[in-house]
Amino acid sequence: MPSHDQMTLPLTQQGGEDSWKARPALILAVLAMASFLGQLDVWITNVGLPNIGQGVGSASLSDLSWVLNGYAIVFAALLVPAGRLADRFGRKNGFLLGMGVFVAASLGAALSGGVWVLVVFRALQAVGAALLTPASLGLVLTGAPAGKVERYVRIWFTAGSLSGVCGPVFGGLLVQASWRWLFLVNIPFGLLAIALAARLVSDARHEQDARVPDLLGGVLLIVVVGALALGIVKAPGWGWSDTRVVTSLAVAVVGLVAFLFRSARHRVPVVDLSLFRDRIFASANLAGMLQVASFGSLLLSSILWMQDHWHYSAIRTGCAGLPGPVGFAAAATISETLQRRFRIPAGAVAAVGSAIASAGILLFVLLLHDDPNYLSGAFPCWLLFGFGAGLALPAVVSSATVGLRPEEAATGSAIVTMSTQIGSVVGISVLVAVLGTASGGASLDTYRHAWLVTMALMAAAGVVSLAVSQKRAVPPR
Repeated sequence: MPSHDQMTLPLTQQGGEDSWKARPALILAVLAMASFLGQLDVWITNVGLPNIGQGVGSASLSDLSWVLNGYAIVFAALLVPAGRLADRFGRKNGFLLGMGVFVAASLGAALSGGVWVLVVFRALQAVGAALLTPASLGLVLTGAPAGKVERYVRIWFTAGSLSGVCGPVFGGLLVQASWRWLFLVNIPFGLLAIALAARLVSDARHEQDARVPDLLGGVLLIVVVGALALGIVKAPGWGWSDTRVVTSLAVAVVGLVAFLFRSARHRVPVVDLSLFRDRIFASANLAGMLQVASFGSLLLSSILWMQDHWHYSAIRTGCAGLPGPVGFAAAATISETLQRRFRIPAGAVAAVGSAIASAGILLFVLLLHDDPNYLSGAFPCWLLFGFGAGLALPAVVSSATVGLRPEEAATGSAIVTMSTQIGSVVGISVLVAVLGTASGGASLDTYRHAWLVTMALMAAAGVVSLAVSQKRAVPPR
C-alpha cells in the first residue's frame, strides 16, 4: 500500500503537513465552518427578507428575491472557474483570498441603504464564497488522513447542507437586533477561519494543469440563469406574453446553447461535459438540483406564510422551522450508517429520503390553515421533511464526488455545488411566479398550489436518485 505522501502525488504541498497529521479534526472543523458560512448566506436571509425590505425601502417580493437569487446565481456560475484557479495557483491561497473577499463584502452588505446596492454586495459575497468553497473541499480531499477521505468529505458536505436548515433559525435570532446582523455575523467567524487556516492548513496545487479556466463561460452561465430567473419572477406582473419576459427566456435558451458549445470546445471549460458521461455523477447532480429547488421553494413559502398569514415574528418563524435541522442532522447520520454498515446503495437511501420529504410537503397542503396551528400542522411537516432531506441530500452529493480523481476534485465538487445553487434559484423563482403579484399575501389555495409544485420537484428527485449507486473506491492520489 502506498504511503500517504505517495498517494497525494502529483500535488505540491507547502508547509503545514505536520499540522494536518497532528490536528486533522481541527483543520477539518475550520474548512467545514467555511463551507457552512459560504452556503449559509444562501439561506440566512430568507427569514429576514421582510425586515430587509423595510430597511432598504422595498416591499416587492420580485425585487427582494434578487437578494437571494443574486447570491445564488453568481455563486453557482463562478464555483467551477474558481475551483480551476485554486487548482492552478494553490488551494490555500484560493481559500484565504475567497474568505477575505467574503468578509469585506459582508461588511458592505450590512451597510447598504438600497435594495440594488445590497444585491451588488451580495454578488460580491458570492464571488468570495465561490473562491473559498471548492478550495476548502480540495484541501480536505488532499489532506485528509488515509482511509478517512470519504468520512471527511461527508462531514464537509453535511456542514454545508446544514446551513440550509439552520439559516432560518439563525436569521430569526439575528434580525431581532437588526437585519444588518445577517451579514455582520460573517465577519468574526470569517476572520477566525483566515487566522487558523493561514497557520494550520498546508497548500496544494496541481502544477501539471496551468491553463486559465473559461471565465467567459462563467459569465455566460450567469446570463443564462439570471435571464431564466428574471423571466419567471417577472412573468406574473408583466404577463407571460410580454416582450420583456419572452426576451428573457429567449436569452436564457440562446445563452445555454452558447454555453454548452463553448464548454464542449474550450480546453478548460466551466463544466467539463465529459464528467456527465458518468451515470452516477450526472444523476447525482440532477437529483441534488431538484432536491434543493424543492427545499428553497418550501423554505421561503413557509416563512412568508407564517409571517404574513399567522403574523409570526422573525424569531418565532425561525424557531418554528427548528424541527427541520433536528430531523436533518439525525437523518444524515443514519444515512451514512445505512450506506457504510449495511451497504445499502446511496441511490436507494436518497430515493427513500426524497419520498419521506415529499410526504412532509404533502402535509403542508393537508394540515396548514389560515388560523395558526403550529403543533398540529407546521411542526410535523418540518420534522418529516427535514428527516427525509437529511437522508437524501448528503447521499447524492457525496456519491458524486468521492470517486473523483484528485485533479478533478475541486472542479467536480464545484459542479455539484453549482447544480444545487441553480436549483435554489429555480425553486425560488418558480415560487414567486406561483404566488404572483399577491406575493406573501396570496390565498391559502395559491400556497397549496405552490406546495404541490414543490412536492413534485422532490418526488422527481427521488426518481432520479434511483440511478445513483455507491461510488467505487477513491482512486489513488
